[in-house]
Amino acid sequence: MAVDVAVLAKRIRAAQGLEPCDLCIQGGRLVDVATGAVRDAAVSIVDDTIVAVGEPWPALRVIEARGRFLAPGFIDTHLHVESSLVTPAEFERLVLPRGTTTAICDPHEIANVIGLPGIEWFQAAALSLVMSLKVNLPSCVPASELETAGARLEGDDLLPLLAHPATLGLAEMMNFPGVIAADPQLLHKLSLFADAHIDGHAPLLQGEGLDAYLCGGPRTDHECTLLAEAKEKLEKGMVILMREGSVTRNVTALAPLLTEATWPRIAFCTDDRKPVDILAEGHIDHAMRTAIAAGAPVLPVYRSASLAAATAFRLHDRGLIAPGRRADLVLLDDLAEVRVSGVVAGGRVVEAALFEERSHPAPVGYGSVHLATVDERSFALPAPAGEMDVIGVVPLSVITEHLRLVPPAQGGLVVADPERSLHLVAVLERHGRNGNIGRGLVHGFGALHGAIATSIGHDSHNVAVVGSNPADMAVAVNRIAALQGGAVVVRDGEVLAELALPVAGLMSDRPYEEVAERFGAIRRAAHEVGCQMPEPLQPLAFLPLSVIPHLKLTDRGYVTAGPDGLRLLG
Repeated sequence: MAVDVAVLAKRIRAAQGLEPCDLCIQGGRLVDVATGAVRDAAVSIVDDTIVAVGEPWPALRVIEARGRFLAPGFIDTHLHVESSLVTPAEFERLVLPRGTTTAICDPHEIANVIGLPGIEWFQAAALSLVMSLKVNLPSCVPASELETAGARLEGDDLLPLLAHPATLGLAEMMNFPGVIAADPQLLHKLSLFADAHIDGHAPLLQGEGLDAYLCGGPRTDHECTLLAEAKEKLEKGMVILMREGSVTRNVTALAPLLTEATWPRIAFCTDDRKPVDILAEGHIDHAMRTAIAAGAPVLPVYRSASLAAATAFRLHDRGLIAPGRRADLVLLDDLAEVRVSGVVAGGRVVEAALFEERSHPAPVGYGSVHLATVDERSFALPAPAGEMDVIGVVPLSVITEHLRLVPPAQGGLVVADPERSLHLVAVLERHGRNGNIGRGLVHGFGALHGAIATSIGHDSHNVAVVGSNPADMAVAVNRIAALQGGAVVVRDGEVLAELALPVAGLMSDRPYEEVAERFGAIRRAAHEVGCQMPEPLQPLAFLPLSVIPHLKLTDRGYVTAGPDGLRLLG
């Protein structure tokens, strides 16, 4: 994008002290991520750009750092804003004061519900924010052919959106089995974006399969859960995005990978993180604290969170505090504790008034839940003669186990056994396409007596419900339909807690404080009815994710995923 000549002239004159800067932060200790040193320096800013680092220059506004550290703004390299349950404007208000000045989002969730209008809304919203919200275009809409989504987007549909100033490239290529199998449609999409950034998504993939996947073009991965897996991907040239979400928390396991030698190939992301956790623990600052607590050296952590992240995503205008770079800075009271006490984003001091000055595009995706009324019969699952497939939930992971068990049965139907942590589970198509209902059995939700339902069901976002009895499951699903999306906890026919998510069935249009409060009530109610998951909604929301190993449930039934491909069972 061209820069006005007068703007350049103003920056150049201010850099020499020939005219006053807009802002000067003085008396601070600069975290120099270019050299790995910490030194005393002032930072002078004109508009959204740093013009001088060193001696303080005259400025219209001066901030006294008083010995605090000055570090580059933190970059979240992969997340879904929809998973924060709030709109982009509320997401900014939530994370920017915590030091996340750039976030690279994949509007994959809303695209699977309403298609191109959802992506275009995110692009428009990005231009209304002070923080930088960059957009990678969703690569898998739908995620696979074994589920029913609300939209279908091919490469040719996406390509015109690439020219938007907020857009970087292609988001996580989740269907790694399809890439390995050289699926023609996937290869066409990858070829169209070969000159742009392509995000990877390849859980547990190693060896020849990983080699084949990398030949398709992906260059990053945020799905590493094992140190050996991450090490091989690093050795094969991938940038490892160490993830610390609400449920999928991989930083502690991967922290030994982050060293003085490897930091340029490592960054941080949150992927899916809820407001209640951001308020309680933090955002990228929390991931950094976690890495440091797990033994990663302090300065390489800061270098990964800024310069390495910017370089990996071709954001060459940011990532370090230096003349000519975007003025994204974080003031910290303590480096090891990543204790943020001030933020500057695009040259603007982050304070309450900053969020009151702007208008944002109106949300889209209202009225997206199309469900017929269900009853107990909707969840009837005929009992097999012997063993059946059962999904085994793995705590704090989106990966599941493929179990084979003889199910409890009554009257020829499979029933739940809460004391053995066995529950009925169903996924109901909610886009008004076919009315499919996938039914199964799941292990791992504890002694749940009642039902939990949500319209967040990655990635096609059909309604997922788990329960100890069909009656409560029906009440929960019907309430989701009435709310036009959200999450519900039910016991003995009574709704104990609910959170309405009317924006595409994924996001609230309310302030994040209210969303966090209601989400906390959902958690408490789930624990009250016996669910032993620390985060009950997240495992349920990922049970339909067909492209993640090993056994999932979509509206079409059980699906297995692995390097040899995706397969519908039965």
